[in-house]
Amino acid sequence: MKMSSLFLRTLREDPADAEVASHRLLVRAGYIRRAAPGIYSWLPLGLRVLAKVEQIVREEMDAVGGQEVHFPALLPKEPYEATGRWVEYGPNIFRLQDRKGADYLLAPTHEEMFTLLVKDLYSSYKDLPLTLYQIQTKYRDEARPRAGLIRGREFIMKDAYSFDADDAGLERSYELQRGAYQRIFDRLGLEHVIVRAMSGAMGGSRSEEFLHPTPIGEDTFVRSPGGYAANVEAVTTPVPEPVDATGLPAAEVLPTPDSTTIDTLVARANELHPRADRPWGPADTLKNVVVALVHPDGARELVAIGLPGDREVDLKRLQAAVEPAQVEQATDEDLRGRPELVKGYIGPAVLGPNGAARTHDDAGRVTAGAMRYLLDPRVVPGTSWVTGADADGMHVFGLVAGRDFTADGTVEAAEVRAGDPSPDGSGPLELARGIEIGHIFALGRKYAEALDLKILDANGKAVVVTMGSYGIGITRALAALAEANNDDKGLVWPMQVAPAHVHVLATGKGEEIFATAERIARELEAAGVEVLYDDRPKVSAGVKFADAELLGVPLSVVVGRGLAEGVVEVRRRASGDREELAPELVVARVRELVDAALEG
Repeated sequence: MKMSSLFLRTLREDPADAEVASHRLLVRAGYIRRAAPGIYSWLPLGLRVLAKVEQIVREEMDAVGGQEVHFPALLPKEPYEATGRWVEYGPNIFRLQDRKGADYLLAPTHEEMFTLLVKDLYSSYKDLPLTLYQIQTKYRDEARPRAGLIRGREFIMKDAYSFDADDAGLERSYELQRGAYQRIFDRLGLEHVIVRAMSGAMGGSRSEEFLHPTPIGEDTFVRSPGGYAANVEAVTTPVPEPVDATGLPAAEVLPTPDSTTIDTLVARANELHPRADRPWGPADTLKNVVVALVHPDGARELVAIGLPGDREVDLKRLQAAVEPAQVEQATDEDLRGRPELVKGYIGPAVLGPNGAARTHDDAGRVTAGAMRYLLDPRVVPGTSWVTGADADGMHVFGLVAGRDFTADGTVEAAEVRAGDPSPDGSGPLELARGIEIGHIFALGRKYAEALDLKILDANGKAVVVTMGSYGIGITRALAALAEANNDDKGLVWPMQVAPAHVHVLATGKGEEIFATAERIARELEAAGVEVLYDDRPKVSAGVKFADAELLGVPLSVVVGRGLAEGVVEVRRRASGDREELAPELVVARVRELVDAALEG
């Protein structure tokens, strides 16, 4: 590759819409170009990096018995309708019609197509186990694309699916894929943490995410000193034992003027109704937060969440608990039709089983009467609370769970905080952020049952196939690599994914400099080293050095003023180390450095 003819223009200024380093540098270095929000074109150098990431994934998928296929991105509606996902995906998929009015979608994932392909061709337990995978473009209508390739509307993903005759087979396939993922990310040089995760709309009995820890990550995860790790949505609250409420006095409604927040309520309680043993605190209060669930069919349902007043509702945790519905804050318009809800003073008496008689639709959603009421698991029977009395300026003191009010169920919706106990007792939790780069699911039989994928077992009996699903975000992994490997001058690619192994720079005007640089470049290529050669004749040494640092090729060979003294310079991009060598020694030395980096 010669810079004089390479389709490349580097930029000195950051793109205006770039929020994170990977986005800024991939655009500035000419790896990608923005086509629309969340949609990017790939340029030659970017495609070279992308191909290397894909190749590592292919090698590890093949090593565990995966076979590559390729599906279309434009898919018919019917299979997704059969599994319910045509509706469940809501506004997150791109839907379109052909000229005859038939419905299609741009695939967000391909579970249905993999399932139908196996159904079409296989019918016996002797055909299994089977693992198929593809590397293909996916589409999701993200409401807020951000951070360049990290959250886009069009992205490249490796999705694999295992097909087994029984659950024991699924467990073996799952572990094979799990190990392959670890090797993939190790080979890519991407730090990763495996965390428990929610299965969500995908379904299944087991789910784990591979997260790359980074401050700019969208996912919050927790870990404990004893080894527990989970996405924050999957953290379960250690449930306290019920409290014996025998002998507790009856609940009492007391005035608490101007106390629509937890802080003002605590202040009023301590001022007007102090307790003898200690001051009131936020943890003594029960806040009731009203949210709106927007179901895939468009129905809007109000639900109340009850939780200790020292906690906030984490909408992402709540979202994971109620999928496929989407969670929104309740609006003034929502509350206008609920006169029983006194803003700032909402209590359990008007919620759930405690409130007005209810009617439901065919989906079990409340259409009239008291809205559904879900409690944090910490609100166990016998616990006593200060909470809203459903009247302006009034709260009820000593309201006892189980004795004075009940709920429709519990929900994991409260924020998880650093220092909270680990669910498995392995110590206090610490919080960190990360980018999801892989996700594996033990799907089970959800899709096979919906699409009638069965095989005959050894006894000739028809049994439903059990499946696993395993995804890696290829473009997201590339962005994570760029995010983790850069400095204030530009990208610093690891050798295994760099667009070239070495960047040869001719930094001078003499013919001998260019002739020597070209000879070294050709000899390196002949020795199996991938070369990017900056042969631009009228570009200054300073611009060439700046471009080399921005592009991030791991090694540079600089042929310049030192040639007059019989030396050229070999530079390492990551460490900044330099060594001077005679031109005839450069090829062997670079080959040695490349081999060491690739083997390491």
